[in-house]
Amino acid sequence: MLRTVSLFRLVRENGGKACLSGLLLLGLLGVLPGCGERKAVLTSEIQHRGKLVAGVKFDSKPFGFLDSEDGQLKGYDIDLMREISRRLLNKENAVEFQQVFSSTRVIAIDSGSVDVVAATMTITPKRAKVVAFSDPYLIAHQAVVVPTKSSVKSLSDLNGKTILFVLGTTSEATIKKRLPQAKYTGFKSSTDAFSALKSGRGDAMTTDDTIISGFLTDNCGFRVLNEKLSDEPYGLAFRKGSAQAPDELRLQVNKYLAEMKQDGTLERLKAKWVDTALNAKPCKP
Repeated sequence: MLRTVSLFRLVRENGGKACLSGLLLLGLLGVLPGCGERKAVLTSEIQHRGKLVAGVKFDSKPFGFLDSEDGQLKGYDIDLMREISRRLLNKENAVEFQQVFSSTRVIAIDSGSVDVVAATMTITPKRAKVVAFSDPYLIAHQAVVVPTKSSVKSLSDLNGKTILFVLGTTSEATIKKRLPQAKYTGFKSSTDAFSALKSGRGDAMTTDDTIISGFLTDNCGFRVLNEKLSDEPYGLAFRKGSAQAPDELRLQVNKYLAEMKQDGTLERLKAKWVDTALNAKPCKP
């Protein structure tokens, strides 16, 4: 089952107008404090409910995307959630997928609308103050993509030029610190940012190399700069617990991730989705 998380529905569920300004601002930053009493999701609640609710992206190939041929939601994070569902509920399809964006991931967790977020979310100390992260399940790297015909050869060539980024991501802070003299335009999703690059509204776009690879398998006329800006350890995100309701689900999922690393499941998912995209031959016009 697929659903889209509405920001204003989350606000309403968290106490109405009092939370609106904070959610809007901090959601764009990728972090926010709870608007009400926080309570971690318990494994027993999910088992009683009979399904896991996961926040994923619908536009970030190869992690979470709607296949243009059959309209089905596919990707690394989708398969990972189904595998966790199989181990937790004995059914790989006992997952309800809700669409989230980089700017709404933490909001979805904090509101309790989802049990877990699997959406190319980098583990950072700042985010770890407001959400509970699993152990890393994949390491990506921040990169920059430019049109093939661009005169840009290195990161330093982008000072004074317009760089496109996704709101609520670590890429924004990293690129602005590295290139303070560049101009910047932010977008809600990586798809929107890449579309803007295609239409000439910017000179370059920055996001994780794994996400860029998904675009380059379907779009000709672009190249990735050799320099990588940072390592991006992806983690699953959960609502923080308390003494009364500890991070039980996170701890259980960490056990599953350790098992998947040991039995080769994580490596198979990486080979199926990420390595295939990173190693894809450049498309021909």
